[in-house]
Amino acid sequence: MSGTPPSRVESTGTAAAPLPGLAVRRALLALAVCATTLAGAGLMARILAADGLIVRELVLLGLFSLTFTWIALAFWSALTGFVLCLTRRDPLTLARLPARTQEATMPLRQRIVLAMPIHNEAPAQVVAALEATVESLIETGEAHHFEAFVLSDTTDPTIAAEEAATIAALQRRLAGRLPLHYRRRADNRGRKAGNLADFCHRWGGRYDFLIGLDADSRLTGDCLVALARALQARPDVALIQTVPLPARQTTLFGRLSQFAAALYAPMLAAGQSAWQGDTANYWGHNAILRLEAFTACAGLPPLPGRPPLGGEILSHDFVEAALLRRGGWQVQLDTRLGGSYEEMPGNLIDYARRDRRWTQGNLQHLRLLAVPGLHALSRLHFVMGAMAFVASLLWLAILALGSLDAALRARHGPVYFREEAQLFPMWPEAHPELIATLFALTLALLFVPKLMGLTLALVRRAAAFGGTWRLIASALAEALVAVLLAPLMMAFHSRFVLEVLAGGRIAWTTQPREGRPVPWRAALSQTAPFAALGVVWAAAVLAYAPMLFWWLAPIWAGLALAPLLVRLSGARADALTRRGLLATHRPAADTALLTSAPAPTGHPEDTPLPPPPEAPRTMPEQTLTRRPSRKGTR
Repeated sequence: MSGTPPSRVESTGTAAAPLPGLAVRRALLALAVCATTLAGAGLMARILAADGLIVRELVLLGLFSLTFTWIALAFWSALTGFVLCLTRRDPLTLARLPARTQEATMPLRQRIVLAMPIHNEAPAQVVAALEATVESLIETGEAHHFEAFVLSDTTDPTIAAEEAATIAALQRRLAGRLPLHYRRRADNRGRKAGNLADFCHRWGGRYDFLIGLDADSRLTGDCLVALARALQARPDVALIQTVPLPARQTTLFGRLSQFAAALYAPMLAAGQSAWQGDTANYWGHNAILRLEAFTACAGLPPLPGRPPLGGEILSHDFVEAALLRRGGWQVQLDTRLGGSYEEMPGNLIDYARRDRRWTQGNLQHLRLLAVPGLHALSRLHFVMGAMAFVASLLWLAILALGSLDAALRARHGPVYFREEAQLFPMWPEAHPELIATLFALTLALLFVPKLMGLTLALVRRAAAFGGTWRLIASALAEALVAVLLAPLMMAFHSRFVLEVLAGGRIAWTTQPREGRPVPWRAALSQTAPFAALGVVWAAAVLAYAPMLFWWLAPIWAGLALAPLLVRLSGARADALTRRGLLATHRPAADTALLTSAPAPTGHPEDTPLPPPPEAPRTMPEQTLTRRPSRKGTR
C-alpha cells in the first residue's frame, strides 16, 4: 500500500482507554478451547476405537475435532460475555459500567458524514430509514457536525428516477437542518466497496469520520453522537463497530430472529469484544471509520483468478478491518452503544439467498490467510467467517459417516478374528457411558449459552420481553424452532459451499427486506431435495441401525419438514404478538426511530437534485503486499 500515514485529526487531549490483560484474556480463551476440544476428541476417539480404528473412523474423528473446536470457541466466548454482563463490566476496559463518562460529555470537534451506499433499493424504504435516523440525530442538537450522502449504484432507470425524486423531496424537508447530498455512479465497478472508494476519492477530504449505513440501517441520534465522541476520544482507533439488532419484521421467522438477537446478541457480542480487544471485526455498516486511516490502509484490489474465488472481494468488510489492523490501527467492537438496528430477510428463502452471497465472499477470505503482516486474530476472523458455512458441510459429513458406520457395523456384525494367526477372539466393546458423556458435553456447549442469555434477561430485563413467563415461553419456542431449522440451514450452507467450490457464481441483486410469504411452489422448489434426503435418511437408519433412529430424529425431521418450515417462516406472527410472545420492547426513542413510515414522494420532473459538493481528493491505489506505517501519526 502507498500513501501518507493519517495525521490530520486533531488531538483531543484524551488518552485511549486501556485494554488491560488482553494477552492474558486471549491465552485463557485459547487454553479453554484447546482443553475442551481435547476432551471431546478424546471421548470420540475412545468410542470409535472400540472395534479398532480404520480409515472411515479416522476421517470421522478428524472432522469431529475440527467442528468441536468451532463450537468450543463459541461456548467459551459466550461464557465470557455472560460473566461480563452479569457483573456489569465493560468488555474492553473491564471497568464497571457506566464507564468512560468523559467521552459522553466531550464536545465534538470533527466533521462526520453519514454514507449510505444503495443499489436498486426501494426508494421509499431507503428514504424512510435515512430520514428516521437523521431526524433522531437532529433532536440531539449535534446535527451541525454531520452531513449525509446517498451513494447510488442503481442500474434500473425506473428505480433511479423515483430514487432521485424521493431523495430530492427529503432534501427539501431537511433544508437548513442537515445537508444531504446524492450521487449516482455510472460505473458500478467494485460494487459496494468500489462505491465507498469512489466517495473517498472525491469527497473523503471534507470529513474526519464516516458512519457507514446500509439501506436498512436505523440508528438513534444518541448512538451516532456517542460513536463520534468515542472515536474522537480514542486516537489509536480507526474503526468502532456497534451491535446492530434486527428490527421491523412481522413474519414468524423475522420475529423469532429479532427475539433471539435481543436475548442473546448483547451477551455474545460482549464475549467477542473481550478477547478481540483491539482486533475486532467489521460488519460493513452501523460502524464509524476514521476516514484518513481507512483511505490509507483499506483499499481492495481484485483477487487473482476468476470468480467465484477470484475477482472482486465480495465480503469486503472483514478484509478492510484486517488491513486497518495491519496498518497499526485498532479496530474495536463497542457493545455499550444501544440504538443500532438493521432490517433482515423475513423468511427462510430470502435469508438463505443472502447467505449464498456471504458464503462466496467468506470462502474468498481463505485465499488471504497468507497475506504478509496481518494480525493473527485477523486471520482467525477469516477462518471463522469461512467456518460459519463450511462447518455445516463438515457436520453433514460427520452425520452421514456416523450413520454409515453404524449401519455397516449392524449389518456385518462384529469381527472376532482380524488376523490369520490370532489365537484369541477380539470381543466387541460398547461404551454407552462414553457416548452419553460426549452427547451431554455437546448439548451443553450448544444449549448452555441459550440458558445463560435467558438467565441474564430474567435477572435484569424480563419486563422488556413481556414478563417472566412470556419470556420463558418465548425462549422455549425459539429453542425448539432453532433445533428444527438447524438441519435445514446445514443443508442450505452445504449446498452453497459445494456450489462455490464447483465454480458457481452469484449475481449482484437487491436483498429483499420486507416480510413476505413464501408460496408452496417456491418452498417445494427450493427444499424438495432436502425433504427427500430426510425421508430416505430416516428410512435407511430405521432399517439398518434402528438404535440411531430417535437419536437422529432432530436431523431427519428438520429435513423432511423443510417445505413446511419454509412456508411457515413467511407467515405473519400476529397471533403471537397479541399474546405478548416473542416481544422485544425498546426505549421510546428507539421505538420512534423504528416505526417511522415512508413519506410521500414528489415527481421527477419537479424535483431536480443539486450536484454534490466538489472537494478534490486523490486516494492512492492499494495493494495487499505493502504495509503502511503509522510512524509520526501521534
